[in-house]
Amino acid sequence: MAERRLPAVVARMWGRETNSRHGPRPSLELGGIVDAAIRIADREGLVGVTMSSVATQLGVATMSLYRYVGSKDELLVMMADAATPEPPPLGGRAWRDYLTDWTRANRDFLLARPWLLALDQRTPPAGPRSLRWLDRALATLAGTGLSHGERITIATVLTGYAAQQAALAHAMNANPATDDDSIAGLAEYGEILGQVLDPDGYPALTAAVRANAFGAAEQWIDDADFTFGLNLLLDGIEALIARA
Repeated sequence: MAERRLPAVVARMWGRETNSRHGPRPSLELGGIVDAAIRIADREGLVGVTMSSVATQLGVATMSLYRYVGSKDELLVMMADAATPEPPPLGGRAWRDYLTDWTRANRDFLLARPWLLALDQRTPPAGPRSLRWLDRALATLAGTGLSHGERITIATVLTGYAAQQAALAHAMNANPATDDDSIAGLAEYGEILGQVLDPDGYPALTAAVRANAFGAAEQWIDDADFTFGLNLLLDGIEALIARA
């Protein structure tokens, strides 16, 4: 059976392009283009990243970029991988200790670069850096008795949790809107729910609102809420390992 041809963006990220380029000697390098785009995103968010803005940053014509990048969508995929730091080193630690640090580090780099959360994750990770995160998560679960599929699912769930928590933190810390319809924080959200909820239709949620559950959650210090949720997930993984 013939080997499937690599998608162009995957081939570029792994240095596996085979098509020869004709014409003048290249004046740019792919890494420099991606770095320039990341600098723009760090400064202006994804809205500022266009092929023309990247070209301006590099002092070249926009069309010259297409010799290295097939489209803006390809550039965004490469930016996401290049902006991802290295995962925490394994260091022979127990799987639970490692996955705690792994998930926290995942959340932290998303907090540092919120534009990563805005990228539409339409395909699974395929770049060298993002796949190292997956590899390390699978490695720490080796010897637990879990199947390869279960280990991949665990890594996916923890990645999703890190992203959800980072998105929530960004939403809570964002500058409130100036219009009267804006909701400033969880406490105010709870107050609004208290005005619209029907206790007969939403009995459990009404009870939580009356107990000031949302206001109390807003008062948690540091990242206690993140740790609480993460421990719920890790307890479930521990139970799964015990059954295995």
